[in-house]
Amino acid sequence: LSPLDAKLAVKYGVAAIVVSNHGGRQVDTAPATITCLPEIVEATKGSGIDIILDGGIRRGSDILKAIALGAKCVMVGRPILWGLAVDGEKGAYKVLKMLNDELCNVMQNCGCISIQSITKQIIGRGSCCCNNGHLNANY
Repeated sequence: LSPLDAKLAVKYGVAAIVVSNHGGRQVDTAPATITCLPEIVEATKGSGIDIILDGGIRRGSDILKAIALGAKCVMVGRPILWGLAVDGEKGAYKVLKMLNDELCNVMQNCGCISIQSITKQIIGRGSCCCNNGHLNANY
């Protein structure tokens, strides 16, 4: 969760960085990964390595925000386990489909026609979910 660690990782030639707080189980006061993401993206700017966000993905809009803030992709843990617990493989599939459908919906609402068209400019600073076509940055 540290930009300094991210710079060291780049220095030592990592292929990617996973931004994770291990589900908040290790240190209960660890910051949310989405709040650390912009600093880590900035610290690795120009390195060409992928940044992967792990933690807090519960909705398609969470995926869109992570990508807008610089993540190449996200990791999803608990929601898939919840789906698996409810309905086995079908439940896990339903969770992934739901996340995909929500992502497509929020992309359309923000005017994004592809993953590549998701940029930081869609993140707004208003108090509602969608502020003049921009997502609220209050994670």
